[in-house]
Amino acid sequence: MTVSPDFSAVTGTPRLLLRLEGLGLAAVGIAFYAQIGASWWLFAILILAPDLSMFGYLAGPRAGAAIYNAAHTLIGPAVLVLMGLLLPATSGVLPIAMIWAAHIGVDRLLGYGLKYPAGFGFTHLGRLGRQAAT
Repeated sequence: MTVSPDFSAVTGTPRLLLRLEGLGLAAVGIAFYAQIGASWWLFAILILAPDLSMFGYLAGPRAGAAIYNAAHTLIGPAVLVLMGLLLPATSGVLPIAMIWAAHIGVDRLLGYGLKYPAGFGFTHLGRLGRQAAT
């Protein structure tokens, strides 16, 4: 008998709440970005930058998931916000933090969750792609 690893995904109301939380995060990131007064060209250029982490999958699914997840958690944006608020010389990182947070929020809203090492389509918010329904 072959035992497959558990790739559990959140379902039901918790899944809906996590997606709505993504919407809230995206809205807050965009609203704070607007308050900062940074260039919307910068926003347009960098909004998809965290997705460059998908190139980590060229090193295999385990490395790809680790690299993708590192770029899609709120740890990075939170560190940048703290730096921007506590260290005056680094206040220029606040726009980047807001763009990054907005990106993560939109991803969560669309169902792109954190990845399992089994492959890009295995996320904590459910399966992606054609096999999501099966």
